[in-house]
Amino acid sequence: MLKTRIIPAASNAYQYPLLIKSLLLSGARYEKSREIVYRDLVRYSYATFNERVARLANVLTEAGVQAGDTVAVMDWDSHRYLEAMFAIPMIGAVLHTINIRLSPEQILYTMNHAEDRFVLVNSEFVPLYQGIAGHLTTVRKTLLLTDGAEKRCELADCVGEYETLLAAASPDYAFPDFDENSVATTFYTTGTTGNPKGVYFTHRQLVLHTLAMASTIASLDSIRLMGNSDVYMPITPMFHVHAWGTPYVATMLGIKQVYPGRYDPEFLVELWKREKVTFSHCVPTILQMVMNAKAAQGVDFKGWKIIIGGSALNRSLYDAAKARGMQLTAAYGMSETCPLISCAYLNEELRAGSEDERTTYRIKAGVPVPLVDAAIMDEHGRFLPADGESQGELVLRSPWLTQGYFEEPQKSEELWAGGWMHTGDVATIDGMGFIDIRDRIKDVIKTGGEWLSSLELEDLISRHPAVREVAVVGVPDPQWGERPFALLVLFDGQRLDARGLKEHLKPFVEQGHINKWAIPSQIAVVTEVPKTSVGKLDKKRIRVDIARWQESGSEFLSTV
Repeated sequence: MLKTRIIPAASNAYQYPLLIKSLLLSGARYEKSREIVYRDLVRYSYATFNERVARLANVLTEAGVQAGDTVAVMDWDSHRYLEAMFAIPMIGAVLHTINIRLSPEQILYTMNHAEDRFVLVNSEFVPLYQGIAGHLTTVRKTLLLTDGAEKRCELADCVGEYETLLAAASPDYAFPDFDENSVATTFYTTGTTGNPKGVYFTHRQLVLHTLAMASTIASLDSIRLMGNSDVYMPITPMFHVHAWGTPYVATMLGIKQVYPGRYDPEFLVELWKREKVTFSHCVPTILQMVMNAKAAQGVDFKGWKIIIGGSALNRSLYDAAKARGMQLTAAYGMSETCPLISCAYLNEELRAGSEDERTTYRIKAGVPVPLVDAAIMDEHGRFLPADGESQGELVLRSPWLTQGYFEEPQKSEELWAGGWMHTGDVATIDGMGFIDIRDRIKDVIKTGGEWLSSLELEDLISRHPAVREVAVVGVPDPQWGERPFALLVLFDGQRLDARGLKEHLKPFVEQGHINKWAIPSQIAVVTEVPKTSVGKLDKKRIRVDIARWQESGSEFLSTV
């Protein structure tokens, strides 16, 4: 080990722990009167927010929640969720953000696996909770969350209704210091097989992620997405990687925050107008829903800056949003990475280039943010050059990556094989450091000994003027091993068959973007593409649907 110089600290020197409570202090310090808004129902200042966090901490403590206990939340995006994101970890407990879009069986599994002791339940989810309550093994008490006047709690072992309890609680709480490596949050990520896997993050990891995210989206000139005077509205569920960690950044900076509750595209547009929202983040499918909303027609969204993540940002969506006044910026991360890893930063050389070149780089996964190391590795664990051509698995190192899957030692070792986190994504890295995600390893189409990127095909197909949404997967082929299959959603009144799609893709073959065997020989036109619980394309289900259609000779199919 390298011998370095270490100077002993003064005996009384305070060893400042990186705890979430430190993020809470800054917002009220900078902008005490700035607002936290929930739909058209609640509006209060940062000063009141800090008091409510203390009140919630008192409610939980008096209900018996102890340090190390896991406290679960079942709610839509709300001011209550934001309060829980601070109060629960700040008393030393662990916040479990339940994905309420999972099946009841999966929710039950995650709650038992996480060993939830206390559950905050929105009144809308009371029937769901009651359906699984008899099979919960560790829950001791519940607390009701409600928007309306109904205060009667029908939950088992209920300590009361949220607002009633907060009103009676003290607005002061002496939040203690403790080890910054204490687990602060946990949630569950679903894969293609098996039960959901629990990822977890410590106070130290969340504070470092918050600081790195703030320095990226608030400081870099070509990004500059969220400054202190912006108005923030998440369109990523708060149960999904803490709404990408952005509420912690917004609170630290004292930014006005607007929480929309359950996502409804029409209402999201109305909130954007009324509250003058300037910054959001979401997956591509949610943005498309917002842009297609009736309330959005004819609206100039000038000044709305949006981070797109979760799925690839294609050029068609980027151009369509730009035409409506939106500034889209691609970013990359995953549940296991807290999530921010990279963001589409344009250096001076790229900013001086053509508009087409700038767009090409704005829709890539981007350059690693501070404190992130990224590399490309082949299937034998050898590093590949950062030449923009060599493809391999993207592997990562950063201080905020989950250190494993909760009580899943074998899967944890696989995740961290060789001391690097394995993302499962095929990518390239170029000489400027730009990460370009080519596909998920499990979604790469292997045809005739060549690898085809489903993401690249989706991007090119999306440029057809009739195509509103597209998903490409590989399907078994006796001659080639696999062939690409395109699932299309068309704009109203439009038509497109496999032959027409082939004609659309021919120029990209001639220009060298793709090989001729990358053109799908079969397509299906549908009214909706299956999505996962967090709005990503559900390619596992798509493959199952396609196999069923092929067996039945479905009329959806079109063949060249």
